[in-house]
Amino acid sequence: MDRKEALTPGESPLYNEFSAYLKRVFPFKVQKISLHAGFTCPNRDGTVGFGGCTYCNNQTFNPAYCHTDKSIAMQLEEGKRFFAHKYPSMKYLAYFQAYTNTYAGLDMLRRKYEEALDVDGVVGLVIGTRPDCMPDSLLRYLERLNRQTFLLVEYGIESVRDETLRRINRGHTFQTAADAVRRTASCGILTGGHVILGLPGETHTDIVEQADTVSRLPLTTLKMHQLQLIRGTRMADEYARHPEDFHLFGLDEYIDVVVDYVQRLRPDLVLERFVSQSPKELLVAPDWGLKNHEFNHKVQKRMRELGACQGKLWRRE
Repeated sequence: MDRKEALTPGESPLYNEFSAYLKRVFPFKVQKISLHAGFTCPNRDGTVGFGGCTYCNNQTFNPAYCHTDKSIAMQLEEGKRFFAHKYPSMKYLAYFQAYTNTYAGLDMLRRKYEEALDVDGVVGLVIGTRPDCMPDSLLRYLERLNRQTFLLVEYGIESVRDETLRRINRGHTFQTAADAVRRTASCGILTGGHVILGLPGETHTDIVEQADTVSRLPLTTLKMHQLQLIRGTRMADEYARHPEDFHLFGLDEYIDVVVDYVQRLRPDLVLERFVSQSPKELLVAPDWGLKNHEFNHKVQKRMRELGACQGKLWRRE
C-alpha cells in the first residue's frame, strides 16, 4: 500500500498495522534488533540543554544484549541468537534505538551503520533520533544509503504543542520536528514519528486534535504510547511533589483515546504501536499488566464495537 491508498470504513483491517506493512516490503519475516551504539544526546551534554527530557530513562528500552561495551556486530549477533529459536530463517533490521543515533560526526556514523549492514542476515536499518540532529551532510549520505538498503529514520516528535515541549524540556519546537520530517521524506527516505499521549497539560481534545496535525506530515510510520512515569526521571519527581498536575490514564480511558486518535489519522499511515512496556522495577505508573498484543486486541475489539476504523474521521486538506 502506498501513501495515497486508503482503508475505507468497514474494510479489514481496522488500522494499518506495521507487521502487515513489513510483509508487503519483505518476502521473508523480519525482526528489529535494538542497539546501543554509545551515543549521547545534545539535550544532556549541554549542546541544547542538560538533564534530558523529563520523562526519559533509556534503561526502559535496552534489552539485555544491548550494552555499549559490545560492538555493533556483537550486539546484533547476540540479538540474532535471542530471536533465531522462533524463526531460524528470519532476517533482521538493525535498530539504532538508545539516545540520539545521528548525534556524531559523519565518519563515525557511517562506520556504525555500515558495520550493522555487514552482519549476515541484516537487511536494513531503523535509526531513531531527534529532529534537531539531522544535518544536510548526513541526510545526503542517508539518501545514498537508502538506494542500497531498507532505511527508516524515526524522529521523536512527542507533542505538537510547543508549550508541552518546553514543559518536558524537549529542547526543540514542533516546527523543528515538522521540518526534519519533510526534509527526510523529500529525499525518498521512509520517515517515522513518535508521540507520547497524555503528557502533562494536554487534554483529551488536545491529544485527539494532534492526530490532524501529525497526519499532515509526510510520515510513513507512527509510534504512539501512553505517558509512563519512570523511576529516576525528573518527571517522576515532579509527580511525587505535584500529582495534581498529571492525569494518568486508566486502561479503558486510554483505549478510548487511542480509538479516537486513530480515527483522525490519515488512513495510509502505518501504525507501529499504541503502548510501551517498561520494566516493572522502573515503572511508577500506570501499570496495566498487559503486553502489546493484548492491548492491540482490546483496541480492535473496541473499534469493532464502535464501527471505527483508521481514517474514518480524517480531515483531508
